[in-house]
Order: sequence, then structure tokens, then C-alpha cells
Amino acid sequence: MARFEYDVGIIGGGAAGLSVAAGAARLGVKTLLVEKEKNLGGDCLHYGCVPSKTLISSAAARQAMLDAERFGLAAVEVPPVDFARIRERIETVIKKIQEHDSVERFRSLGADVVFGPARFSDEHTVEVDAKRFTAAKWVIATGSSAAAPAIPGLDRVPFLTNREIFSLDRLPESLVVLGGGPIAIEMAQAFSRLGCRVEVVQRSGQILSKEDPDMAALIMGKMAAEGVRFHLDTRVTGAGRTEKGVFIRYEDREGETRTVEGEAMLVALGRSPNTGGLGLEGIGVESDRRGIKVDARLRTARPHIYAAGDVNGAYQFTHAAGYEAGIVVANAVFHLPRRARYDLVPWCTYTSPELASIGMNEKMAQKAGIEYRAVVEEFNGNDRHLAGGGGPGRIKLILGRRNRPIGVQIASPHAGELLAEWVCAMNASVPLATMAAAVHPYPTLAEMNRKPCATVMSEKLFSPWVRKILALLFRYRGRTGQTDS
Repeated sequence: MARFEYDVGIIGGGAAGLSVAAGAARLGVKTLLVEKEKNLGGDCLHYGCVPSKTLISSAAARQAMLDAERFGLAAVEVPPVDFARIRERIETVIKKIQEHDSVERFRSLGADVVFGPARFSDEHTVEVDAKRFTAAKWVIATGSSAAAPAIPGLDRVPFLTNREIFSLDRLPESLVVLGGGPIAIEMAQAFSRLGCRVEVVQRSGQILSKEDPDMAALIMGKMAAEGVRFHLDTRVTGAGRTEKGVFIRYEDREGETRTVEGEAMLVALGRSPNTGGLGLEGIGVESDRRGIKVDARLRTARPHIYAAGDVNGAYQFTHAAGYEAGIVVANAVFHLPRRARYDLVPWCTYTSPELASIGMNEKMAQKAGIEYRAVVEEFNGNDRHLAGGGGPGRIKLILGRRNRPIGVQIASPHAGELLAEWVCAMNASVPLATMAAAVHPYPTLAEMNRKPCATVMSEKLFSPWVRKILALLFRYRGRTGQTDS
């Protein structure tokens, strides 16, 4: 007779938890999935990736109308935005995707699903609304939440986070965005395009501080041209209410005190792991402000308890959570000692232009002390890009020893899609020469993936040494190009 009721128990019905549950149940593992919210899907579906990209799409459609004259069309008088209609569209998209993340689907796969807050009473037992469930192995996949920074007065201000920003009754006249990371910048541009006056307050000297400065500057330049105002290199000293909304007070780089006001405020200054209330301290599972501590196999201090997704503080992306779910299934179900690797996890910020990356950028290479070379090509020479309206665009290829690609960054329309070619190439260690020789359809933005590779290869092909050898072998007579004057 089995000692435990379940083979695997999963706490959290977001990207990581759902992937583990689906994989384990389909393999014949008796599986329990516990979710504290009323629906499965996690932050990504309800308050993150799905609503944000839906909102961004609506904002892009409005911006296209505003840009009609750039495409040789008559100017369009664009009416004010009814945010309630955009909210309805967001809810419709969520509802459609929710069908894939439904309780019925997971029960049809063979998993049991229960709802309610979970807490460990011992290392194999979890209590949910006074009912106990035991499992041989547990997976903690409870995700993360927006962090509230310790700013004087902020606790008395009705600020927004990613949980509230998509369900507003109306579009605010003005929005102060506190933070300069991907969520902050995506929402800043989207709300600006919808007709909101937006001001971004960022602590560091650049937005998207993990990115290379030149790539982040492309994004900021486009946003500034559209009307977003930026306050960089700041030290926020206070927050409070005004007659019409809220304000942020900060010191600039010269030490001058300044104030930014808006009708509403979005706080997007990082994430905190959802570990409260789980009772981890009572079962010897270690965690800190970044998340639950795990080894390379995603095991906690208790080897039969795993942590995957945002809650372990590694890479807070939905696709990273899905990848980690595969690592957990390999270890917990197949008993294979598979280790997580993050060196080729891609990421993308869905601004206009998008900024997509894989591997190392220059900042990361410099920090690691790696000798590298950056090959940069601009999109302003790409025919499809020009036909589609042009604008800022750049691809940067980072080469290590022997011209081996160690990273790629793309700032352009559809950069996330363009990066897919590099995801395959770098995971398969495709040689640079193969990338340079690949034929792409014309005209496409994807041709830009080949361009930096061709630039590197042409340096060898068209070198003085090659010309000299050809002249000796075939008696070629050198360059012409002179004309009679």
C-alpha cells in the first residue's frame, strides 16, 4: 500500500505548475494540483503576458491610425480611447486561452485539482482549507508578485501594479510609471499610444538596465519621439496625493529635488517571490528575498521538494518556467539527473521596436571578463524594413573566440520572431559560415539575421591574401573602375 496519497503534488497553477502537472499526469503519475486563485493560469494569463500583449496590440493599432500620413494615406481623426472596450477585449482573449488552462482539461489528463491556500504541515503533507494531502514529491510553483518599494508615503497612495492596470474603468489622463524594466517600459509606451500623458521615473541612468546602452537607447528614442518623458538617474524620496491624483518626488543626478505628477501611478520596480504562508520555515526549505533556494536540478534543501518558475528567482519568464518544468519532470518522474542551464534562455521586451536577446550581450561579456567582438548592422539598409515604414532597428552579434556566436540582440519590429532563428542556431551550434550562406526570402526582415554573419565571412573572403592567391592561380589582373576624364 502506498505511503502517500499522491506521487507528485504541485502548488501553483501558473506556467510552471501547469506544465509539470500536464507532463506528470500524462505519464501515469498520480498528480495533485493546488491553486489558491479561483482560476488556473497564473499571473501570465490573468495579469501578465496575455493581457499586456493584448493591450500592446490595441495601442499599436491606434498608433497605426495616427501614422496614416506616413504611409501616403489621408490623416485620420482618431477619437479618444474608451478603455472599457479595451478591457473587454483583454477579458475575451484571457477567456479564450483559459479554455486550454481549464480544470476540465487537467482532470481529463488525469490530475486532481483543488483550490485554496496551501501550507506545509510537514515535508510531505500540505493543508488546503483544513484538508490534508500527502505526496511523495512536491513542486512549489507559486510564482511572484509586484514588489512594493520602501518609498516614504507610497503606502498612502492608490498606486497600480500589473494586477490592476488591465482592468481600469477608463484611461487616465496622465500616468507616472515608477521603474524602467520591461513591464514598466511596455506599459509606458502602450498607455502613451492610447492617448495618456506618460512620465517614466527610473533609478538608473538608462531604461532596460540589463540591456546594452545602445540597444536600450533605440527603444527610449522611439518612445520619446512619441511623447513619453523620461526622468533617469533618480533617487525617489517620497510619494503622495495631489488634488487630481498622485506625485513622486525625487532627487536628480545633480541633487536637485523635482516632482512628477499624474492622475495615476504604475509601480513596476521588480518582483517578489510568493512564499508567504507556505510554512517553508517549518520544513527546512530555505528562501530569501529573491526566492526559494534550489540546486541545478531545481531541488530545495529537501531533495523531494522542487521549486520552479518565478518563485525560485532564476529567470522570471513564462518560457523559462516551462523549461524548468521539464527539468523537474526529468528529475522527479524519470529520476534522471538533469540540470537547468540558462545561458541560452532568450527574452524579449515587447515595445516598438521590440528588443529580443539570447546569450550574452556586451554588458554580460564584460562582467564575465570574456574577450569578444560586437558586429552591428542597422536595419535602415533592409528593403522590407524601409517598405514597412522604417524607423530604428539594429542587430548586434556578439562573437567569442574563433568567431563563435555567444549572443545576439535585435531591436526591430517583430524582433522576438526574428530571434527564433538564432535560438535554433545557437542551441545547435550552427557555424557562422552556415548562417552566412543560408538563403532567406526577399524581401524580409529575416534577411538581417544573415547580414552580420556575412560581414564577418566577407572579411576573410575579400582579404588581400585571397586576392593575391587568385591572382597567382588564375592571373587575374586586379581592380578596374577607372573611367576617362
